[in-house]
Amino acid sequence: MKNIFFTPGPSALYFTVEQHIKAALKANIPSISHREKAYVKMQQETTEALRELLKLPDSFTIGFTSSATEVWDRMSENLISNQSLHFVNGAFSEKFHKAALSQGKMAKAIVATPGTNHDLSQVEIDKNVELVSLTQNETSTGAALPVEDIITLRQKYQDPLLAIDAVSSLPVPKFDFNQLDSLYFSVQKSFGLPAGLGVWTFNERCIERAESLRAEGKYHDSYNSILKIVKMSKKHQTTCTPNVLNIYLLGKVVQDMLNKGIKQIRQEAKYKSALLYNLFESHPRLNPFVTEKKYRSITVGVAEVEGGSEKLIRALADKGLNIGNGYGEFKNKHIRIASFPTHSKEQIEMLVDEVNQLDF
Repeated sequence: MKNIFFTPGPSALYFTVEQHIKAALKANIPSISHREKAYVKMQQETTEALRELLKLPDSFTIGFTSSATEVWDRMSENLISNQSLHFVNGAFSEKFHKAALSQGKMAKAIVATPGTNHDLSQVEIDKNVELVSLTQNETSTGAALPVEDIITLRQKYQDPLLAIDAVSSLPVPKFDFNQLDSLYFSVQKSFGLPAGLGVWTFNERCIERAESLRAEGKYHDSYNSILKIVKMSKKHQTTCTPNVLNIYLLGKVVQDMLNKGIKQIRQEAKYKSALLYNLFESHPRLNPFVTEKKYRSITVGVAEVEGGSEKLIRALADKGLNIGNGYGEFKNKHIRIASFPTHSKEQIEMLVDEVNQLDF
């Protein structure tokens, strides 16, 4: 029996990853030095493919970190002098807020009830806020912010840096990078790679802020600080020994996505998401956790399970279909199902059919 992972991260590997790993081992990719010409060429190819897929302007730097979690610390150290504002709509947006607090920042939070989201049109932002954090797709609850709402907020408040967590949604949402300052993600979710690599993109406003903090003596020059990333990225290198294999694999998978076409990937995402929410709304034991359709994630569907989720999760696992449990306080109450680009329409259809046939 072949296991299929619909878990929201780590998740199923992108369907071409196995062949790329074999090619990488044959070419000794995991053993090359990150200062060699071969590596420099490889990183350049990966970043150029990412720029094309995301339509990322040349003014944005692409940096590599150990995880998206690390980016929270680097932004707190390098982009915030005193005050940040965090829109908390679940566990992961809350964790960035706590990371900023742990760095001694005056981090404030606007908290939405789990399963709901923020009405960004009604938000008032204090003039002293230096950075605004938005989690576009909250993996813990399946609550997502529409990109157009983020743009509306940015047009109203242009002074603070706007940082977007797109860890479990990219590349499905279409972002206008002219309307934000930083966006970051990790690769073990929608990009279908092994965990252990974060990707941090940021513009010149972020660089200017970091330089200003350095001049004021408020800049933390850690091993992966933003100005070091900028310096090394110009040479298509990293500040320290990176996850070479994953950077190689990311470049290959992004090229595969380009070959397939981002338009098709986005169309399939909408179809798969519709299947999941139809299941949640029609099944007598399931209810969508995010009730307002506008705020439902396209890539991570979350449902409440009447009587608890353990029996359903176990029954599906027995059939080789692995779905996610609820996160944090919702453990054994929710199911979370990823429908990332690697999950085919047929796989989601099969999963829905199995749930409908099970007695749980």
